[in-house]
Amino acid sequence: MPSLFRFLTVVAVLGGIVYGVVFSLANFVNPKPREMTVTIPQDRFLKK
Repeated sequence: MPSLFRFLTVVAVLGGIVYGVVFSLANFVNPKPREMTVTIPQDRFLKK
């Protein structure tokens, strides 16, 4: 049983670290907005 508790503790700590990293990226990193142009070939508009 102690190995099960140790395993669950390690999984919980790793999950907390991953959650903290995702939370930090979502709240503290601001993406730079930029314009984007995509050229679509004309044959995509033709219905066959």
